[in-house]
Amino acid sequence: MKQLFIAGNWKSNKTVPEAEEWLKKFSVHQDNIVLCVPFTVLRVMKGKTFGLGAQDVSPFPEGAYTGEVSARQVHEFADWVIIGHSERRKHFGETDELLAKKAEQAKTVGLKIIYCVPDDQTVIPKNIDVVAYEPVWAIGTGKSDTPENANAVILNIKATSQVSVVLYGGSVTADNVASFVSQPAIDGILVGGASLDPEKFSALIANAR
Repeated sequence: MKQLFIAGNWKSNKTVPEAEEWLKKFSVHQDNIVLCVPFTVLRVMKGKTFGLGAQDVSPFPEGAYTGEVSARQVHEFADWVIIGHSERRKHFGETDELLAKKAEQAKTVGLKIIYCVPDDQTVIPKNIDVVAYEPVWAIGTGKSDTPENANAVILNIKATSQVSVVLYGGSVTADNVASFVSQPAIDGILVGGASLDPEKFSALIANAR
């Protein structure tokens, strides 16, 4: 039985008190679960029995880059970082060139990377730990790809890159998660909205197994 990799992405949600309340109700604690949270709650989430990630990182080292959070600063709290999420590409105009610089900075300090791609044609930088295939039209829409098509896309991503762990992300719920992770090429899931409720996220993880 394959070991599933499950990542949650809180996006721009939750204050420190809300994060603390979430922790009280979350019942699953494993190394192969990574929760990616806003910078503002990284400290309160640090040291729990699941992996912790940030949702972005600066393409620059420390220095005169007002508003940026460097890879070294991120790594003080987290072991993982999401790079290239479709919302960063869409709303902030992040290009493949910029994302490659972010990946390079992350690797200089030992951060592990979940690199998001919208299809199997997107360039993937070297030394990426995990890739997440997230079709743009499925993010936050409630409409997911079919498990069979997601499996085919992920097979091609594996064939054309050096990444062995590839996730599916895009409107994954407790009801449909099993249909995705049962596909042979899909190694896990990247979950957005379904990770915000600790009980629903726990149920989703249970159904994935």
